[in-house]
Amino acid sequence: MRLHRLEIEGFGPFLDRQTVDFDRFAEDGIFLIAGRTGTGKSSILDAVCFALYGSVPRYEGGEKRLRSDHCEPDDRSEVVVEFSTGSGRYRVTRSPEYLRPAKRGGGLTKQASGVQLDTLDAPGVDWVTLAAKEKRVADELDEILQLSKEQFLQVILLAQNRFARFLLADSKERQVLLRRLFSTERFEDVQARFDERRRASENALTGVHATVDARLDEAERVVTAAELWGEHGDEPTTASTQDRIDALRAALTRAEYRVERRGAERDDAENLLAAAEAALTGLREERKAQQERDRARAAMAQLDAEQPEIDAARATLQRARAAEALRASLGATARAEQVRDASVTAEAAARADWDATGVELDELSTEALEAWAVARTRDAGAWERAAELERGLSGLRAEVEDARGQVEAASALVDAGEAERAELPNRLNALIAERDDARRNADRGDDLARALVAATSRRDAAVAVAKIDDELATAERGLVDASATLAEAQTALAQLRKRRLDGFAGELATALVTGQPCAVCGSTDHPAPAEHSDPVSADDIDDAEAVRDAAQLAERAAQERVANVQAERAAAAAVADGRTAEIAEEELAAAVRAHADAAAASSELTALETQVGQVSEAIAALAEKRAESEAMLAAARETLALATQREQQAAAQISEARGTFETVAQRIAEVVGRAAVARAFAAALAERARSETSYAAAKDEQDAALAASDFDDVAAAREAMRPSAEQEALESRISAHAVQREKERSTLLDLELRTLPEEPIDLAPAETAAAEARAAWKAALDVAGRAKSTAEQLASLIESAASEHARSAEQQAEHEVLRALADTIAGRAGNTHKMTLETFVLAAELEEIVEAANRRLSDMSTGRYQLRHSDALASRGAASGLGIVVFDAFTGQTRPAQSLSGGETFLSSLALALGLAEVVTARAGGIQLDTLFIDEGFGSLDADTLEVAMRTLDELRSGGRTVGVISHVESMQEQIPAQLVVEQTPAGPSRIRA
Repeated sequence: MRLHRLEIEGFGPFLDRQTVDFDRFAEDGIFLIAGRTGTGKSSILDAVCFALYGSVPRYEGGEKRLRSDHCEPDDRSEVVVEFSTGSGRYRVTRSPEYLRPAKRGGGLTKQASGVQLDTLDAPGVDWVTLAAKEKRVADELDEILQLSKEQFLQVILLAQNRFARFLLADSKERQVLLRRLFSTERFEDVQARFDERRRASENALTGVHATVDARLDEAERVVTAAELWGEHGDEPTTASTQDRIDALRAALTRAEYRVERRGAERDDAENLLAAAEAALTGLREERKAQQERDRARAAMAQLDAEQPEIDAARATLQRARAAEALRASLGATARAEQVRDASVTAEAAARADWDATGVELDELSTEALEAWAVARTRDAGAWERAAELERGLSGLRAEVEDARGQVEAASALVDAGEAERAELPNRLNALIAERDDARRNADRGDDLARALVAATSRRDAAVAVAKIDDELATAERGLVDASATLAEAQTALAQLRKRRLDGFAGELATALVTGQPCAVCGSTDHPAPAEHSDPVSADDIDDAEAVRDAAQLAERAAQERVANVQAERAAAAAVADGRTAEIAEEELAAAVRAHADAAAASSELTALETQVGQVSEAIAALAEKRAESEAMLAAARETLALATQREQQAAAQISEARGTFETVAQRIAEVVGRAAVARAFAAALAERARSETSYAAAKDEQDAALAASDFDDVAAAREAMRPSAEQEALESRISAHAVQREKERSTLLDLELRTLPEEPIDLAPAETAAAEARAAWKAALDVAGRAKSTAEQLASLIESAASEHARSAEQQAEHEVLRALADTIAGRAGNTHKMTLETFVLAAELEEIVEAANRRLSDMSTGRYQLRHSDALASRGAASGLGIVVFDAFTGQTRPAQSLSGGETFLSSLALALGLAEVVTARAGGIQLDTLFIDEGFGSLDADTLEVAMRTLDELRSGGRTVGVISHVESMQEQIPAQLVVEQTPAGPSRIRA
């Protein structure tokens, strides 16, 4: 993977868009990201990590301050990274979540985070979007990068404070990091699953043992309750499960023998019961036959007594059936007579109605009356149109009045439109003038808004100037104190050096030995050696130099503080533009009022624009409305003329049809009524003639039927008649009597032939004998059933216990194997190193990491140091297996990594980090790492160690790799010509200068 380009805007300390072209450093191979502390050097790496993974390592677990504090609400925040892998060139654009001004309603609203992943097309000209949602972009980047965030931070972006953490961590902390890098959580899952299987096996085995004991206890309780222990009488005292099973099987044999004995006793009792019940059943059958014989005798006597009534009923039924043949003829004659009488009455009534009409005809026949009615109906039909017009006359008159009202309304509408059309132009001119004034005021809104922002900035800057003055005074006092301290330290160092030079002769004299040559003159005689009265050692000089250096650093820091505060005050004073806080506050209040007036004018302008448009539309609409009103008036006048004409024509037709009557309807009703009376009279005449004929025919048929029957007259026939239900009842009674008599006679005949005794049979002795036999059989049955149930229950319990006991032996063996495996995986029992499976796997990875690290550490330490993996047991049961110790070739011993000096710790940590990067890269599929960043404190190294570190970094350039180093160490700036400089602007935000 190679980074090509980075763009940062509104992120961290960067406000304006900053662009970094990493391809510029490809030829150099190594470049330095330099700048003063706090300017934002590490923020460049934060931006890369944020663009690729959506988070920043140093903000994990705290507030995510990704958006620049220098941003205004409308400023944009985003990071753009271009990179390439073996699969192509890609661009990621990501923005964090932040608050921005709401588009409606004022205030602030949350701007959601956003991300977009693009790829460069095949010709390398256009960017094509691959994904624009966070989940989809994350999935695509996982496939493209093939590195998790933790792996990325360990192999590409070696962030600040991460070097020594891995080297100096204990096994538990190192396991957490390695687990994230190598995704070994699955081995912990394997351990958990084996522990779960061990617990389940243990619980199952315990359950089997408990089941066996429970079933044996229950079987022994059954044997004791049934007294089946034999001649000893008590259950065995042995604790062996198998002995208990054998004793129970002996008791089962005795139980089965008891079942056979009790079964024989039950069969004997059952035979005695069958004989007693057979005797009782025979006596009960004879007693029942005796009772049935007596009942049949009584029933025959009762049937013989009812015979006279049955004969009378049979005679009545025969006469009723003879009279039934005359029922139709008699009924028809009676109905014809009723119809004739009714027609005579109806004719008389119809004649009276006709006479009441006063109409006289030459002949009162059916045909003459019908002809007269038809003529009158024809006349009434001719007057129906006039009657319809008469009914709608009020509607015609209403139409005339309505049309007249429409004419008046249309005339009034035309007049009103003329008045309104004359008034609207004046109103339109007034609104246009008012709108133009509001527009002029609203057009100043942007200028006034900028003036308001400028006034606010001046006020804030003026207030800040006063506050910064106090800070500047404090910083200057601190600088004076630091300068004085430095002067004192330099004076003390100069005095010590002078004393050291003055005392060199005495120091050499103390080393002279009689007879040995002098180190200065070579003489073996030392006649007058100098005295060493005021000794100053090299350690004293070193201590003084350390004090002087610390004072220099303190003075430099104080100078930087003064310079920073002066720059901050200069920036604030430039923004305040010479105004005091009071003047700036007054100008801000005036700007607020002017801006508010412009905003009000802007709001009013919209309403005035709407009113001008509405009045203009009203003027145009009035012209259209005038034409419509005039057309409406003409149509109303035409409608009035037509309605008036229809009313006059209808009045003439109604007058002609009315005649001497008040209305046409009255005349039609009168004529129609007379025609109806004529038709009714004609129908009555015809009905009487028909009914006379029908009655005569029915009377002749009735007389002929009576003459052929056994009845003398109509009255005798009607007296013999019976309803159908009564005839059915008589027939049913006669049939039932005959059937019952035959049934009782047959029953009595069979019973009389059995020669049963006349005295009632006594059942008490046989019932007593049967009851005693049943009680004895039930007792024997109960005893046999209990014996069989006991034997079956005991056999089931013994068989189940024996089966479970046999199965538990196999489960015990399987459990021992599973328990040993689970303990080994979890680092328990026989696992002497107390290493879990996951720790074992990670230990293998750590050995490779240490091996890779030693290839560089050996050169970096000139062969003195090597890192070694340690699986030694930790104290007090702590996690072990992932230890790292340092082998010192000078002593031939290993020692803890914590015993290294600061520079040695840095070099060892750097070698270990690079080794870890190599192993993680190999595990990620052997991806090519063409860009590497190192952010670590090189300032803690001495010159020699720094030179070793620089040589190691220089070796990393092999294979076309580009290495970026973050540091503010001046010597590194001299050794690395290719640089990115991060500096702070006077206004506060940082910028990147190549």
